[in-house]
Amino acid sequence: MKYPLENLTDKEFEDLVALICKEILGTGTVVFSTGTDGGRDGKFDGVANCFPSKSSPWNGKIVIQAKHTQKINSSCSDSGFQTILKNSVLPSIEKLKKDNKVDFYLLFTNRKLSGIQDAKIEDIFDKNTGVTNRVIGIETIDLWLKEYPRIARVLNLNKLLLPLNFNENDLKEIINTFNKISNEEEKVIPKIPENRDIETKNELNELSEEYFNSVIKKNIIYFDQIRDFLTDEINSEYLNKYENTIEDINEEIVLHRDEFEKFEEILNYLYKFIVENNPELTQNRRLVRVFLHYMYYNCDIGVNE
Repeated sequence: MKYPLENLTDKEFEDLVALICKEILGTGTVVFSTGTDGGRDGKFDGVANCFPSKSSPWNGKIVIQAKHTQKINSSCSDSGFQTILKNSVLPSIEKLKKDNKVDFYLLFTNRKLSGIQDAKIEDIFDKNTGVTNRVIGIETIDLWLKEYPRIARVLNLNKLLLPLNFNENDLKEIINTFNKISNEEEKVIPKIPENRDIETKNELNELSEEYFNSVIKKNIIYFDQIRDFLTDEINSEYLNKYENTIEDINEEIVLHRDEFEKFEEILNYLYKFIVENNPELTQNRRLVRVFLHYMYYNCDIGVNE
C-alpha cells in the first residue's frame, strides 16, 4: 500500500521521518522544533540500529534532514530540488562540518529517486563536503512503512488513502436532524425491493457476505425512515446536501477503489473520516454508519451494474 505523502504537511512529513529514524537509528533520535533548523530537523549520536546495515552501522553524529514537497510525482532530478541541494543543503552541511556537528548526513524526501540520480547526488555531497551521506527517496520510505506498519498507525496515514473533499458538515446536519425525528417514529423492517439485486451489487463491489449480513442488514430497519425523511418536501434542503455528498464520495471511490481490497474497508474508512473530523457526531456515531450503509444499499454509492 502506497500513501500519497504529498498530502502531508511539512511538519507531518518531519514527524514521519522522525519515527522512521527511531526504527533504523535508535530511540536516541532527537527531533527539533519547527523553524530555522540550521540544516537539521533531527539528529542521532551513537551507533545506529541497522543503517545502512546491521553488519556495518553508522557510528557517530548523524544529522537528519527532511525535504517535503506537495507536488505529485516529483523527482530528485527536478530543477527545483537541485536548487534546494545547491542553495540550502550543501551550505548547511559545510557549516555543520565546520562546527564539528556532523559525521553522517541523512536526507529524506518524498520525491522519486533513481539509481542514476542517487549516485549523482552522493558525488556532489562527497565532492563538496566530504561527509558520508545518503538520500532516501519515496521508494525506500514506502518500503520502510511496510516494514514498520506501526508508524502508519501512529500518524494515521490511512487518512491519506482516500483524500475526501466532500463537506462532512452537510452530512452532520442531516444526521443530527434525522436523529431528532427518528426516535419518535416506529421502526418497521422494510422488504427488499423486488428490483434490488443486493447479492449482485455485493459481488460487483467486493463487499463480503459476512459484512452485509452482520453489519449492514441490521441497519435496514432505518432505511425507510431515511428515505421518507429525504424525500419529504419540507426537507428539500437536506436532500440537496445529501445528493452533493454522495456525488463527492462516489467520485473519490471511483478514483481510489484499487487502494482497498474490500468495499467494507471503504465504508469503515468513510466512517472514521467523518467522525474524526466532526467530534460532535460522537454521540450519534451509530447513525453515521447507518447513513453510509443506506447510501450503499440504496445504490447511491458503489458500482450498481
